[in-house]
This record gives sequence, structure tokens and C-alpha cells, in this order.
Amino acid sequence: MKKKYVKSLIGIGVNAMNKTVSLISKNFKNLDPKSLQEYLHAGGYLGLEKALASTPAQVIQEVKKSGLQGRGGAAYPTGRKWEQAAAVEGPRKIVICNADEGEPGTFKDRYLLQYDPFKIIEGMTIAAYAVGATEGYIYIREEYKKLQDQMKIVIASALEGGFLGDNILGTGLCFHIKVVSGAGAYVCGENSTLIESIEGKSGRPRIKPPYIKEKGLFGLPTLVNNVETFSVIPVIFEIGAEEYSKYGTEFSKGTKLISLCGNIQYPGTYEIPFGLTLREIIYDIGGGIRDGKKLKFLQLGGASGAILPASKIDIPYTYEDFEGNGLTIGSGAILIADETNKVVDYMKSVQDFFLHESCGKCTPCREGNRQLSKIINRFVSGTASIEDFQTVERFARVMKYCSFCGLGQTAPSALLSAIQHFPDEFYQQIHKVRKIM
Repeated sequence: MKKKYVKSLIGIGVNAMNKTVSLISKNFKNLDPKSLQEYLHAGGYLGLEKALASTPAQVIQEVKKSGLQGRGGAAYPTGRKWEQAAAVEGPRKIVICNADEGEPGTFKDRYLLQYDPFKIIEGMTIAAYAVGATEGYIYIREEYKKLQDQMKIVIASALEGGFLGDNILGTGLCFHIKVVSGAGAYVCGENSTLIESIEGKSGRPRIKPPYIKEKGLFGLPTLVNNVETFSVIPVIFEIGAEEYSKYGTEFSKGTKLISLCGNIQYPGTYEIPFGLTLREIIYDIGGGIRDGKKLKFLQLGGASGAILPASKIDIPYTYEDFEGNGLTIGSGAILIADETNKVVDYMKSVQDFFLHESCGKCTPCREGNRQLSKIINRFVSGTASIEDFQTVERFARVMKYCSFCGLGQTAPSALLSAIQHFPDEFYQQIHKVRKIM
């Protein structure tokens, strides 16, 4: 399928070679994000108007037709998720926007919150209509305090303009949104943990079932989607699902916001069609490695993502190609490391992060991360033994299959992939001790 490329208006852009696109990012830095009038002038709320002209079932079918997968990391088909939420009966239903962007190296949701907040609200309103919800919450991480304040202003403007509240656009749809602040906990990016936090409880994951769609916030049927997912929805209805699905590939449809960071010439947030290779992203869009250095490795999808050596950057950026290579799109983060970075030292920073962020609810994650930290510290100091490799793999299996939530299940991913692709750097730390002895 032929890919569609349009010049982007985000990031640096000078070396993008027309490989970026501007669908959900078209308003970035082009309008006052707090102005409802400017948003309307740019085509805002056309998607909502078209959605409200259809039945809720037709809205869900259009989302399914677009092929949109959740952009928060799990990549669950959005249309199917909405269909399941709509099928649950209840006197009240809730829609939550997960804006707890705590994944290291990820900042694409911040761009949406900062530069196009009305689009998020519009997407949530379409979702509320589709699943029969009347209440909405935007859970924004504590570190985004200024964006919380801006979102409250935007919600008030939408309410005054008749795009939120009671009898939206005279259709009888009622939907109200509140902003809720996180408290700086990475684990609250997990949906059930986020819900516990909104309820005023400690941020720890719930056991499932019951599932959130059946018994979520305050025990009510709840739909939770990511910021980027909601921001795609108005675009789908504005240009049509068929047009949107022309971007990307057969199995990875549409576009994706990525956070390009690290030792890269032009770091920033870019919108790309699925199907570009990592090489194109790094060199054509990102301008290559900073200061003329050589690429050594990437980390994909955030701290819980795998490490990939420079020799494998011709892999297409799609869900299917990543899955076939043991990788995940995750949050959309792409961290670049050059030849000056030591893999072992980098892994220490990753493991220190997970040790700090584990909520401590389950033993596999709490103790597993503590033990992995001890092991990686031995590699850093040059006191590791050959048995430490076996211990890492054993702990990783226990954490993957026994941890309560995704934090513990994916925490060892980076370390395991680093050992797989850069074994010599770990073995050198063992040999260093032997030479001294």
C-alpha cells in the first residue's frame, strides 16, 4: 500500500524530507490553545458534529473501520474496546482520559495537552456519546501542573460554548469533564491504578476481573483511553475512517506521535505514518546522531521497552514488525544512544527507576526489582559473577509471569535485551574482576 507523506509542522522539520505527517498535530503552534474560536476556525468540532449525526453504534463501527489501536502502549483495538464498553449496562457510565505520561523519554501527550487541548475534549465527548457516558475525567500527571490549569480553562470555554455540559449542540447529549491531578507515581499510568488514585486511595493496581469496563471508577462502568487515542478520534470523523486508514500499513493503520530523544540531532515530537523504518526516523527525520557520533543502540517504547542495537534499525515502525522482532511500540518513545554510552551504566539508570517506582504491592515486582538492582550494580562495579546471568533470566521469568501488573511484568525487558545484544559489555565486567584477582 502506498504511504502518504505530508510536511509536518512539529519538531525542527528541516530534515524531515516530507516523511512526517500532520493529521492530529496540524494545530501544534498554529493557534492559541486556549481559544475556542481559533479551534473552531481550524475545523474543530466538525468531527463531533458528524459523530452526533450518526447513531452510537455507527460511531463505534467507524472507529473500528479506521483500524485505530490504543496509543497508550497496549495497542488494544479502540473500536472493539468502545463496543465492549457500550454493551455494559449501567445507570451511569464514565470516560477517563489517561494523561499520566510518566514513561521516561515520552513527551508526545504533553504536546497534545499543551498545543491542542480542545481536540482531547472533543474525542472524549465523541466517546461518551458512543458508549453512553455522562461523566468524564482527565487524569493529568502532577508534573504537568500548568497544563492542568490550562485544561480547566479550556473545559470552561467548551462548556460556555455549548460543546460540553447539558444538551450539547442541542442533541440532548450530556457530558461533564473534571481535571484530576496525579501525584507523581509512574504506576498510575496503569488504568486500574489510576482509578484507585482518583478515588483517593493508594496508587496500586486492582485484581481483574471485574474489569474496568464493568466496574471501574466508583464501581461504575468505565472507559479509559490515552490522550493520543482520544485526539485521533475527531480526525477520523472529520476526514473519514477510510481516508485515515490510508496512512500506515495494512495491519498498522494511521499515524503515530513519537518522542525522539537522546543523542539525536533534532529531538522532539513528530507525527509519522506507520511503515517508516527506524533508520528513516533517526536519520531523515531526526537528522542523525549528534556531534557526528555513531549510533550504538536505541531503547523503544520507554524504560520498559527493549534495547535494540544499531545493526537492526531497518525494521519498519509497525506493530506487526515490532512484534516479530520481540519489540513493542509502547508509548512511542525512541531514545537514541551513541558510541560514548556504556550499556551497563545505562541499564543501571533504568533499573534504579523501576526500583523507585514499584508500588510494592506484589512480591515478584517489589523484590525482583530490588534483586535486579543489586545484580546490575555488581556489573557496574566489576564484581559480577557468571551466575548473575542465570539469576537475571530466572528473576525475569518470575516477574513476567507472576507480577500483579505491567510494571513488574516488563521491568526486566531492557536488561534482558541488553544482555542479549551486548553480552561482551557485561562479560568484560566479570573479566575485569578476574584479572585483578
